[in-house]
Amino acid sequence: MKETRNEARRRRHSRVRRKISGTSDVPRLSVFRSLKHIYAQVIDDDAGFTLASSSTLDADVRAQLDGLTKVEQAELVGKRIAEKALSKGIKQVVFDRGGYVYHGRVKALADASRESGLVF
Repeated sequence: MKETRNEARRRRHSRVRRKISGTSDVPRLSVFRSLKHIYAQVIDDDAGFTLASSSTLDADVRAQLDGLTKVEQAELVGKRIAEKALSKGIKQVVFDRGGYVYHGRVKALADASRESGLVF
């Protein structure tokens, strides 16, 4: 039976997750992309705890989304997650692309968080 696109993504994501893991010193910046929205979380895998999160569903981000393309929305979420992480003293993260190709919205989010001060 043929594998669905989401099953293939989950398989790729598990392959990526075998190699990277977030610690309390260097947490993981995880990205999830749906058809309408994009989500980012900074995660400490040792403690199993989300340290910061942002998405296009957040009220402060949602107010600024009118008329933006999805790539521009991803940039906005990238800036916001970097601000939240830096406010909690997190400067360095490992990037988890979530099984998605590092291209388009995922790349825009990563570049915007780098520009806002996160190191990865």
